[in-house]
Amino acid sequence: MADVISMEDIRATAERIQVDLSSIDLSSIRLPPGEDFGIVSDDDDLKNDDSLEFEESSGNIIVVDNLPVVPREKFDKLEGVVRKIYSQIGVIKEDGLWMPVDPETKKTLGYCFIEFSSPQEAELAKEKTHGYKLDRAHIFAVNIFNDFEKYMEVPEEWAPPVTKPYNPGENLQKWLMDEKARDQFVIRAGYDTEVFWNDARQLKPEPVHQQSNWTEGFVQWSPMGTYLATIHKQGTVVWGGATTFKRLTRCAHPQVKLIDFSPGERYIVTYSSHEPSNPRDTHRVVIIMFDARSGKTMRDFKGSADEFTGGVSGLSWPIFKWGGGKEDKYFARIGKNALSVYETETFSLIDKKSMRVDNIVDFSWSPTDPIIALYVPELGGGNQPARVSLVQIPGKEELRQKNLFNVSECKMYWQNNGEYLAVRVDRYTKTKKNTYTGFELFRIKERDIPIEVLELDNKNDKIVAFAWEPKGHRFAVIHGDSPRPDVSFYTMRSGNNNTVRVSKLATLKGKQANALFWSPSGRFILLAGLKGLNGQLEFYNVDDLETMAQAEHFMATDIEWDPTGRYVVTAVTSVHEMENGFNVWSFNGKLLYRILKDHFFQFSWRPRPPSFLTAEMEEEIAKNLKKYSKKYEAEDQDVSLLLSEQDREKRKKLKEEWERWIGEWRRLHEEEKSERRKLRDGESSDGEEEYEAKEVEIEEVVDVVEEVVSFD
Repeated sequence: MADVISMEDIRATAERIQVDLSSIDLSSIRLPPGEDFGIVSDDDDLKNDDSLEFEESSGNIIVVDNLPVVPREKFDKLEGVVRKIYSQIGVIKEDGLWMPVDPETKKTLGYCFIEFSSPQEAELAKEKTHGYKLDRAHIFAVNIFNDFEKYMEVPEEWAPPVTKPYNPGENLQKWLMDEKARDQFVIRAGYDTEVFWNDARQLKPEPVHQQSNWTEGFVQWSPMGTYLATIHKQGTVVWGGATTFKRLTRCAHPQVKLIDFSPGERYIVTYSSHEPSNPRDTHRVVIIMFDARSGKTMRDFKGSADEFTGGVSGLSWPIFKWGGGKEDKYFARIGKNALSVYETETFSLIDKKSMRVDNIVDFSWSPTDPIIALYVPELGGGNQPARVSLVQIPGKEELRQKNLFNVSECKMYWQNNGEYLAVRVDRYTKTKKNTYTGFELFRIKERDIPIEVLELDNKNDKIVAFAWEPKGHRFAVIHGDSPRPDVSFYTMRSGNNNTVRVSKLATLKGKQANALFWSPSGRFILLAGLKGLNGQLEFYNVDDLETMAQAEHFMATDIEWDPTGRYVVTAVTSVHEMENGFNVWSFNGKLLYRILKDHFFQFSWRPRPPSFLTAEMEEEIAKNLKKYSKKYEAEDQDVSLLLSEQDREKRKKLKEEWERWIGEWRRLHEEEKSERRKLRDGESSDGEEEYEAKEVEIEEVVDVVEEVVSFD
């Protein structure tokens, strides 16, 4: 439920935006289904659950047990000690510390209640002081007050759990069995979130599900498209289905801001950040890992923002990166001079300790194997070189290391099959005033992991973008100066025998592009000019090294291929105030249809799970494509005939509408005949042929000039 707004706030807001409240009929306002925006009806007070109300009001209270039992004369001293300990963690409310006293002995009872200004501070106090050793005989036991209410509700007598009848749920992969082999996508515009089928044959989207106020932030598909997650103040809700999108689980995390799924969709990671009570402190970060199916909390991580950056400036999401492929075996994060790697069997550190890596600033997992690539910058003014290391998990043995000198910046790019790792290295020139760029290319699957060095023809060219071909061995680089840099294509296999050597395939000169978007199936790439280049598009076939089409989507901000590589969407989000909406294109650059949406925020294709077909099976299908395509060619012909019939019906309706309008106009013309006759002084005819046109010449003296003529 949203926060309740007072009438004073409403009046102040109305005055600010110059709205006259007296002119608004409040009884005519209708709220979206299932939403009350904090406006509680008279009947809702009777329906509120007392335990829920109790829980919400006492989540910021802790109970500190195992305090010394002291008489009245030492009461103030003990209270001062406790207040000093806990005021360093959060803000204690006025009269927020209470120590009960035994009415008979007049001594404290050995525990106290502390009320903080927020539940987050209470959680932090419990985390920091549970087990705190005041002295040898007094070790604090700290609990949130809400927990006592939960345990008090446990019945005294055990009763066997009630066995619920099994009700099979909906097949969450049913959408993959669409007879037309269509893909789904989700959009957010205004207050509405909508899911559609991409019906490219019909040149339009087909609605699947629509809901207003479905999310309070954004929506996010899981990596294989099984789930759709929505964001709310109370946490994350996970939905699933082909057409109905039923609620599957809830993951309670107040004020959640970001979420991330593990690659195999087994876990959901949620993130929130809270303002510190002390302005000198950093933000408080809470990260919770949930089981995606049950919503059960597997582990949480809490601390200051500095604890999750490892001394690196800025906090980038996701903080925890997943490894081990689709099995979701491992996840890791950077700490201070350390890399912490966890396994999901117990959600604890591997070998119960972090890997010590001094000054580590970045790392990334192989998409398919439990291998980590980590980067450490230069130290000691260049005396200790920068390095990139490949580390095998869980053994933590180093597979390969490369030292790098005069490094300004380093960035790592994995090919999505995990076969190659490209390390882009920006190096200083001898004068230290400029930089130039090269690439270190690791061949991960080959013996001893050989490394090749690639430098551009003009190594002073600025690198604008880099992208690997999915499932392939090629990559593309945009390099040079804007607004018309060059685009070069390279392959990791050269010669007829696929020798181990990187080579250049082609360079396209002077392209209006600053972003690269490979088709998920490889072979085709979209060269795009976003932001300052106003949405220039070039659809390029890398196999044939030729341009298939050039187009423009003015002010385009986002581009995304569908998971099959058949279609690509270009979108203009609400970053711009005009032309919001999206265009759907074929892989070869044909505009199929365009949808305009005001206040357009988000477009996202529904991902597909990996294919079960082997590379050999896919190759066999490609060879016999004509045999498989006959069925679809017949369907395409039927759709084409249907579209032609629809066009004829549309033209027929327009013609009928025109004829109806003409008939109505003639009827009105006949009815008004008497009125026109009066206006013509009795003339009854409207026909122009009964009037005679005559030309009349009129002579007019324009000017008279007197002039004296001499006869001499």
